[in-house]
This record gives sequence, C-alpha cells and structure tokens, in this order.
Amino acid sequence: MPGIAGIMGPGRPMESGEGLRQMVQSMMHEPFYSKGTYVHEPMGIWLGWINHAGSFADGMPIWNEKHDVCAIISGEDFSDPDELRRLRARGHDFALGDASYLVHLYEEHGSEFIEKLNGQFCGMVIDLRSHMAVLFNDRYGLNRIYYHERGDKIYFASEAKSLLRVLPDLRQSDPRCLGEFLSCGCVLQGRTLFPGISLIPGGSAWSYSGGKPVLKNSYFRPKDWEEQEPLAAGEYYDRLKEAWTRVLPRYLQGPQQAALSLTGGKDSRMILAWAGSRPASLPCYTFGGPYRDCEDVRLARLAAEICGQSHHVIPIGKEFFPEFPNLAEKAIYLSDGTMDVTGATELFVNRLAREIAPVRLTGNYAQEMLRSSVAFGPVPLSKGILQEEFQPFIREASETYHEEIRGRALSFVAFKQVPWYHYARLAIERSQLTLRSPFLDNDIVSICFRVPAELSQDIEIQLRIIAEGNPALARIETDRSVLLEPIPVLTRIKHIYKEFTFKAEYAYDYGMPQWLAKIDSVLRRLHLERLFLGKHKFAHFRIWYRDELSSYVKEILLDPRSRSRPYLNGPRLERMVIDHANGIRNYTAEIHQLLTCELIHRRFLD
Repeated sequence: MPGIAGIMGPGRPMESGEGLRQMVQSMMHEPFYSKGTYVHEPMGIWLGWINHAGSFADGMPIWNEKHDVCAIISGEDFSDPDELRRLRARGHDFALGDASYLVHLYEEHGSEFIEKLNGQFCGMVIDLRSHMAVLFNDRYGLNRIYYHERGDKIYFASEAKSLLRVLPDLRQSDPRCLGEFLSCGCVLQGRTLFPGISLIPGGSAWSYSGGKPVLKNSYFRPKDWEEQEPLAAGEYYDRLKEAWTRVLPRYLQGPQQAALSLTGGKDSRMILAWAGSRPASLPCYTFGGPYRDCEDVRLARLAAEICGQSHHVIPIGKEFFPEFPNLAEKAIYLSDGTMDVTGATELFVNRLAREIAPVRLTGNYAQEMLRSSVAFGPVPLSKGILQEEFQPFIREASETYHEEIRGRALSFVAFKQVPWYHYARLAIERSQLTLRSPFLDNDIVSICFRVPAELSQDIEIQLRIIAEGNPALARIETDRSVLLEPIPVLTRIKHIYKEFTFKAEYAYDYGMPQWLAKIDSVLRRLHLERLFLGKHKFAHFRIWYRDELSSYVKEILLDPRSRSRPYLNGPRLERMVIDHANGIRNYTAEIHQLLTCELIHRRFLD
C-alpha cells in the first residue's frame, strides 16, 4: 500500500540503510507501485516511500530551487487553488497536477504549511538549512503512521509489517487488543494488534533535529472544529451547498483518470449531480453479486445514462471462490490484520476497478459526516467459543468503547471511528487504486460540525443538493425508494417493500436467527436463497461459508493449530464449524473473526 517508512535517530549507517531497504521492500505489493529512498546520515534520517506510479505523489522527493529543502508525501492534497496562484505570484516554480508545490508551501509558511493541506496524506519535510525534519499526517490519521521507539531512535511506517520486518521481537499478540478486535472489529485508542507498535495521532507534526528528542507536536485538534457555533438551518444548508460545489471539482482533477463508484443511494449520486463532466468523461461502475442485478446496479445504470456517462458492472462471480483463500490472506496482510477475511471481496472488486481507472471517486463517509452515523460497536461472539480466562478482555473492550463514545457523536465518528474502524477497508482499496471522497474534505467536515440539532439526521439535505445539481437525478428513487418529492401512497408502498426486502435479505444471510437456520437446512434443496439474496448486497458469506467456502473454513479452523489457540475453546470451535457447514446454525460473524485471527497468527506472529 502506498505510504512512507523510515528511521529517525543516530545509528550505524549500514545497519539503518539495510533496515530501510527491508522496510520499503515489505510495502511493495504490486508491480504498479513506485518506490524510492532518501538518506541524510548527519541528521540521522533514513526515509523511504511507496506510491502509485503516475499518481499525485509520484516522483518523490521534491526539492526547492536551492536544493536545501526536501519534501516527501504519500496521499493527496486538495488545497485551495488560490494558494497555488499565490505561490506562483511570489516566484516559485513548480509543475501543475502533482505534489511539487508542497516544498514551496513550506518555504513560505514553515512547518505551519501542514495546516493548509486538505486531504488524506502522510509525509516528511527535511530542512537542511535548520537541520530539522517534520513528520506529519492528516487530521484524522487516516493515512496511518505506525511507530516504535527504541532508545533514541524512532521507527515509523505506513504499514505495521514494515516495522515487524526489522524488529522481529515485536511479533507478539496483545490480549487486550485482540479482545477489542474480536468484540468491536477494530483496536481502539490508537493501539495496534502488536504490543510496542502504536499509531501517531491524527493532526501530528513531529519535529526532529539530529541528536535531540523528537517533539511530538500537533497542528490540529478536534476542538478546532468542535467549538464552532451552530448555524441556523437555512444558513447551514447554504454553507454546505456552497462548500460542496466549490471543492468537488478538485476531486475530479489530477494527472490520472478518475471513475465514480456509483450506487443506488444518495451519496455517490450527490457527486454525479454536481460533477459537471462532459458526456463519456467520467466512467461509472457498480459492484454486483452472483444472483441478480441488485438495486445499486439497476439505479446506478440509470443515473449514469441520464448523465451521459458509461456504466460498468463489476460482479463477484464463480471465479471469486477459487481465489478466496489467497485473497483473504492477502487482504489481512495488506491491512496489517485490521481487515477481516471479507476484505477478499474488496480486494477482488477493486483490482477490477483499477482496470477502468486508477482513481476511484466514492461517496464513502457521507452518512458518517452528514448524519454522525456510528457504524460499529461491541458485539459478543457465540457463548462458549472463547476460553473463560479471555472473557475479561472482551468485557474491558466493551467498557473502553463506551468510554470513548461518550460526548458528541460526530467527534467520535470523525476522529475515532474513521481512523480506527474505517481504515481497514480503506487499506485494501488504496492498495489497488487511489481513493477519493469529498465527504472528508476539511471544508465539508468543518461545516458538518456546525449542523443545527434539527438537521443532524435530515436526509432531505442531500436530496435537495442533488435536485439543484441535476433535477433529472432527483426524480430517480434511491435504493430504499426515497424521493425529494414523493408520489403520494405509491412512494410509501415502494419504500415499505424495499425496507422489507432489505431486512429479509439480512435475515436470510448474515443475520439469520438460529431457529430459522434449522428450517432453512430442511429446505436447502429448494435454494431459497435465490428468492432473497442479491436484491441489495453483493456478498453473501453465510451461504458461501456453508457451500462454496465450506472446505476452506474447515481446513483453517479445524486445523490443530487453530483449535489450540489459548483464547479459543477447541471442541466448541469444531462444533460451530460443523454446524454452520451443515446449515443448521448461523455462525457467520464468528467465522469472520476467527478465520481472521488465525490468519493473523500465521502471517504475522507464528
């Protein structure tokens, strides 16, 4: 996955140089990555980077004209174009469409230049004039930087495996963090699965001068947005719409072709409504499943046609299942164990999406930012599957979660949920292409923190913005049959029906009650899944673990190594796997987590 890796601190040049080489090489997952290194031994800086070839951040390092200031970045920046015009007016020379202006921004503003950046990124500036380096990341910490302090050195990298490669003694499991992962689906509070490896907080600017301790400063704090005054309802809508129409064009530009990941909902349609793209200039695609065209496919195809854009369906078909073992293991490896085995589907479809365009524009995070949508929480696993001695860690995870979620919901979502929980899927997506979401734009999120209470859950805001951008798109119902101007009675009936099919699909798949699983098992030969599945979702793991992936699940979880893990009840695990494979019980969630934990052990720890 694109990112940075390096060492700050005194050390033997040959040892640090070899360590840097190994750290960078451990992040080279695809042939379309570019890589490089920069070393300044007198300052104690060994730095490397990985980027998508041809992307905004390709071509590192960036030097100023005097060759005494150097900048390295991974990710993208969507700053105000006026800032670039001001730089040119002051005599700075840089190319357009890439990151070459960043070093000049530093020359003008010093380390405060980071406050002007707008996007998901991490990087370092090395100032040879003052013998200082600044390691920084974005405001959410979504472009992760893992770090480990050892003596007077700091090892850091965008991927934990990069640190594990050169510091093998860190290959240990932390039961507290494992408990959080099993309970909440992610590790909390900036910790990781590996004791001794932590995350640099979002909004950090860590300064290092050779021979001196690192100054762990912040350039942004959540309260900078939280302490803003709420807006009146009308002013909030006007400010949000103005910011949306102003910043969206920045996400459509760049050196590489962008395509829109289009669904049947409001979020990606809001992008399409205001993209203003010429016909056939913004390819659109939708992920589909093996049973039928889901609502996303049907509605996205229609929306793309209205706007004169091409539309492609990227399906998960029969060819997916033989690839699943390799895809699942690679997804866990790419994400450093943060993504569970369902990341196999994300890896599969995003590989195919890259063939359409190397940049994926998405409506991800819209619900989170516009409506403070909390997406995760502690969920207990089936009783008896975990050893009794491990239960205190599960209880502690729940207590930690409820401590963290206290306070303003949007703050929890933006500064905790996004970097802790949503990072997992993003890591898979970014390994294959450049992902952009205007819903994480600084200007948009800052305004979201000023939402009046009466509009905090109002979906009509998005529908109005869509209608003002493209009235024809507003006349298409969403995947839940929601319209800005509903047709009396008819729209209500269709909405009830869509809600029923959505819940029925969930109940027949991931959320099937145990009593219903027994009945479904008796009727298995009728293949009732064809009636319920595929209307809204494209992945159906309950059925897959029972049928196509049954042999793989048994191979991994019934292996003596898996059964003997100290936190698992081996006989209960065996019973669970056999009952699910026979279709008489539903243990989809447990299989997700336990397959993932076992592959983490085999890939990172054993």
